[in-house]
Amino acid sequence: MKQPQINCRHLIPFLWLLSACSTVIPDSPPDKTSQLGPRPFYLIDEMEPGALKRKLESCAAGPFYPSTFSIAHRGAPLQFPEHTAQSYSAAARMGAGIIECDVTFTKDKQLVCRHDQCDLHTTTDILLRPELATQCYQPFNAASAKEDASAVCCTSDITLNEFKSLCGKMDAFNPRATTVQEYQTGTPEFRTDLYTTCATLLTHRESIALLQQLGTGFTPELKTPRVTMPFHGNYTQQDFIAQTIQEYRAADIAADQVWIQSFDANDIRHLIATYPGFAGQAVYLDARSEQPDFVATKENFEKLYAEGFRVIAPPIAVLLDLDGEGKIVPSQYARLARHAGFDIIAWSLERSGRLKEDMKEGSAGDYYYASVREAISGDKNLYPVLDVLAKQIGIIGIFSDWPATATYYANCMLGD
Repeated sequence: MKQPQINCRHLIPFLWLLSACSTVIPDSPPDKTSQLGPRPFYLIDEMEPGALKRKLESCAAGPFYPSTFSIAHRGAPLQFPEHTAQSYSAAARMGAGIIECDVTFTKDKQLVCRHDQCDLHTTTDILLRPELATQCYQPFNAASAKEDASAVCCTSDITLNEFKSLCGKMDAFNPRATTVQEYQTGTPEFRTDLYTTCATLLTHRESIALLQQLGTGFTPELKTPRVTMPFHGNYTQQDFIAQTIQEYRAADIAADQVWIQSFDANDIRHLIATYPGFAGQAVYLDARSEQPDFVATKENFEKLYAEGFRVIAPPIAVLLDLDGEGKIVPSQYARLARHAGFDIIAWSLERSGRLKEDMKEGSAGDYYYASVREAISGDKNLYPVLDVLAKQIGIIGIFSDWPATATYYANCMLGD
C-alpha cells in the first residue's frame, strides 16, 4: 500500500516513542509506520456487509502510515488524559499527522495546553493539593441534597511552575461527591483510568518540542479566555495571539505546518490582517449552528471567503443530513461551503464514545450525530459516516479522540 496523498498534503514523518506512558522526548530512530491496535478492526467487524466493508477489510494487513487526514483531538483522550505528553505520544503512534494543543495562559501569562482555561478541577489533581486548591476561582463545594458538587480551577489562578507541578487525569468529576477524593472520580464508562498515573502536563512550548520530535503537524486552538481581557489590565487578546505565533517562530516551525484554530471569527480576521503566512490554513471552528436563527446560505459563506477565510470546521452533525429514503447524505451547509471554495474539517469523531443502538435525543452522541440520529444504530455506522464525510463531502481531515480510526480509513480509502 502506498502512502496516501490527501488533498495534496504530504504525509508527515513519524518518530517512535519508547514508552507512551513515561517518555516525553523520544530518542529512538525514526519509524514512519503506525500502530493502530484493535479498534479499527472492531469497527469494521461491526459493519453491515457491503462494498465499503469489503474495501476496508482488504486493507487489514497494512502497513499503515501517518496521515494529516487524521487529526488528534486533544491527543488520544479516549484512553489517555487529554493534552498530556502521554496522550500526544499515543496519538502520534496511531498515525495522527496533526496533533492539537488547545492554548490558554497562566497567572504569569505563560502559554499552556488545556481544553478550557478553567478545567483544572476536572483534568488534574489540583483539588488534592491544598496549597493550590485554595487559589482556585471557586474552591470545592460538596454536594448537598439540593445542589451538585462544584469547583472552578483555572490556569489563570496559578503560575506556570505551579501548573507544571500538577498531574493530568481523565477529564471527569462526580457531581454527587461529598469529598474532594470522590469528586476526582466519574470517568465515563467508554473511557478508562488505566493510564492516568500522573500524566505529564505541557506548556505550549513543550508541546511544540514534543510534536517536532514526533514529526507531526501542529493545530493550536486559541481558547476563548474565561477571564476579563485585557488580563491584569494589559494582556490583550492580540497579545495572546502574538505570543502563540512567536512560540512557533522561535522553534523555527514553518507556517505551513501550523493550522491555528479559533471559534472566534475575529481571531481569524486578526490572523488574516496581521499574520498572513499563518492565515492561509487558519481553521474557523464554526459553531454558528448553535444559534437558533442561523441558516446556512450562499451569501454568508461567500462573505467569509471574501474576507480571507479558507478552512472551516463545523461539528459532524452540521455536515450531514438524511435524504427521503433515510440515507446519510451531505447537508446543505456542506454543499454551500464546498461551493464557496472552503476546505472543510469535521469534529470530533469518537468524542461521544460508543454509538448507541438507539440514538435518542439527549443521548451521549446526540450533539455529534443529531442530524442523522435516526440512521445510527451502533458502532457499525461509524465508518459509513466517515465515508460520507470523506468521499461525498471531501473533508480534508477529521478530529478524533482515537486517531487510529481515521488513520486506517485514510490509508485504505484515500491512498489511491
